[in-house]
Amino acid sequence: MFLFEAMPWYSIVMWFVVLAGLMLVNELARMSKWVSLALFLVLPIVLTIAVWPNTAGEGSSVGTWFHWVKVYSALAGCLGFMALRFIKGMDKNKFMLMFPAIILAINILEAVIRDFQVYSLNGMVDGVMMIGGPWNIMNGIAGLLNIITISGWMGIVVSKGRSRDMVWPDQLWFWIIAYDIWNFAYVYNCVSDHSFYAGAALLISCTIPAFFFKKGAWLQHRAQTLAIWMMFTMSFPAFVGESKFAVQSSHSETALWVVSALSLAANIAVFIYHIYKITKHKRNPLKVEVYSDLKAYKAVAEQN
Repeated sequence: MFLFEAMPWYSIVMWFVVLAGLMLVNELARMSKWVSLALFLVLPIVLTIAVWPNTAGEGSSVGTWFHWVKVYSALAGCLGFMALRFIKGMDKNKFMLMFPAIILAINILEAVIRDFQVYSLNGMVDGVMMIGGPWNIMNGIAGLLNIITISGWMGIVVSKGRSRDMVWPDQLWFWIIAYDIWNFAYVYNCVSDHSFYAGAALLISCTIPAFFFKKGAWLQHRAQTLAIWMMFTMSFPAFVGESKFAVQSSHSETALWVVSALSLAANIAVFIYHIYKITKHKRNPLKVEVYSDLKAYKAVAEQN
């Protein structure tokens, strides 16, 4: 196949199991702050002390600085978003409202740095096949554009009801899709043999809820599914790379070029549209929402 080697039926079934599992645990965390605290505070403490030193140490495929930083930054996002959602007055604090954008930008920047780093790597590195090339630079630039087009964090609100979701009306479908393409390209470029699950399944597990379950809460879905996946893969690193369910990348340079080109094209398009909206309506993206005139924005705002 173009992106991956042959996928046996049981790997395809497992892909759907992973997708469903991530979505289910995300929904459980949404519905209960106590489940969220157990998942994103208590469990990581236990894993940090008792599990990860053995499973995610030096030489492991998840033993790099990136994996350790990524799991804790995702967890920090989950806990910060919980503070915004459940501590009285936090959703009115303008400095706290900047936190989601900051943690999102940091997460993207971590991956951009890794993409640039992998540009000069080739062969087996930390148990993962690396094929560095211009595609890493292309996708790194796409990631930087993705950061620049983050907007509207001052319009973040907490929804009414039991789940008290963190809703970001200005974070609309076109930015999410550009992010998804960029992030898949990043995983395909830098952890290619993990991308069947850590790229496709993980990204879809937060995009489906954002489009169909709770619109406007994409970043909350993303942080929670990412934290769940990172904790799982650091505890069971063999699952994505060595188990019978593993699906290897095709390691095709053509595929690497294509996914990174799509990523760069999508993010250039969003960047151009972003600048167009700012200049046409004379909107300062640091002070007001950029897309408040769009139907998709209004639909999310009205629901919350």
